[in-house]
Amino acid sequence: MPTPLSTLGIGAEAPVILMTGSSHWDPTRDEVAKLIIRWRYVSEVDALPTTGTWSRREFIQAAITFAAAIAFGRAAHAAPNARAPEPPSMTAPATVTLHVNGRDLPLQLEPRVTLLDALRNYAGLTGTKKGCDHGQCGACTVHVDGRRVLSCMTFAVMQQGHDITTIEGLANGDALHPVQQAFITHDGFQCGYCTSGQIMSAAAVIKEPWGSNDSDVREAMSGNICRCGAYPGIVSAVQSVRGNNSSSTPG
Repeated sequence: MPTPLSTLGIGAEAPVILMTGSSHWDPTRDEVAKLIIRWRYVSEVDALPTTGTWSRREFIQAAITFAAAIAFGRAAHAAPNARAPEPPSMTAPATVTLHVNGRDLPLQLEPRVTLLDALRNYAGLTGTKKGCDHGQCGACTVHVDGRRVLSCMTFAVMQQGHDITTIEGLANGDALHPVQQAFITHDGFQCGYCTSGQIMSAAAVIKEPWGSNDSDVREAMSGNICRCGAYPGIVSAVQSVRGNNSSSTPG
């Protein structure tokens, strides 16, 4: 069984490891003298004298190093026996209550869960789509307190106490929201994957202070990508709800 490291002496020429089997070793004066001699000489290089021949400065320097080594060795020997209390887990699921579409949804979520994943995977509201998951395509757009938010870029736990609206809550019962009806009328979609995000963004745009031209609508909706290229119909839909005539013609 290996002997536990209790002391460590750092000599003028090279470090010397001093071993002892007890963490409460109290050496005698003669033992200290012998170890100080070893501290001054390198094993197998210098001859180890039987008597101490050092200056007062060397003796004080060696004694201080030796005393510090004893204290360090005892602390190192006792450290494994002292177990620090484990901190509370920062990733354990906790109850997060989200106010979505007019009702409270208590969900068991880890702090790292995004609002998008909370809505889709925990609340079962799959109308909000996961596209890029990097905040670049706009497919995950929802409303938080009336403002459009990329749900993949915010943590669910941060939205407690806020009013969240998804595509499922935009209509008033069986009556579609004006933007939803306009997308149907003006053919503002094709495959439909990005449509929920497009509609949620457009529903916010009509309340925002943008200009009246089609170019203003394109700029306002630039964060929502349609890979099918249904942009003319999208612009026409938004402009019709805003009460403006659009020069865009659905292709």
